[in-house]
Amino acid sequence: MRKASREMDSVWALEVMRKAPYITVSFTRPDGSAYGLPLSLASVSDDVWYFHCALEGDKLDAIASHPEVCLSAVTKCAPTIGPKDSSFTIQYRSAIAFGKAELVENDEEKVLALRAICERFLPNHMDAFDDAVNRSLARTAVVRIRLTSAPTGKRKQYDKNGDEMKYGRME
Repeated sequence: MRKASREMDSVWALEVMRKAPYITVSFTRPDGSAYGLPLSLASVSDDVWYFHCALEGDKLDAIASHPEVCLSAVTKCAPTIGPKDSSFTIQYRSAIAFGKAELVENDEEKVLALRAICERFLPNHMDAFDDAVNRSLARTAVVRIRLTSAPTGKRKQYDKNGDEMKYGRME
């Protein structure tokens, strides 16, 4: 990281990942080309994340040939004018993590993952979860991403006095 003063610890980075509406997952296609897209991920622990997709397609083809992935998340992203020097800048909170993706084969784990995703994105509609899973489990793929190292975080954020908050400083 070029600006170590903006680095945040892994606990902070995990919180960014849990709050981000989407996490961009970057894959490597079988031909070696890059493929990244924002996905709706949910975690069941600090090092296990899940997403769902169709039973075939670019994501699964990429995972089959290159299971290593990169996850990146951004929250509180806001263009701003630097409060002390009037520079054009952006405030943000970001996290990056690396992991290994694999298709979940076990129906029990698939349901666990889908429940975590639904609880994260549609918590007020969990009464419909069982029926939805019964209708669609056989035609839904679930991918597990096991992080291979702790995520890292970075931020640029100003306090109410216009000073940039450096490593470890919270409001």
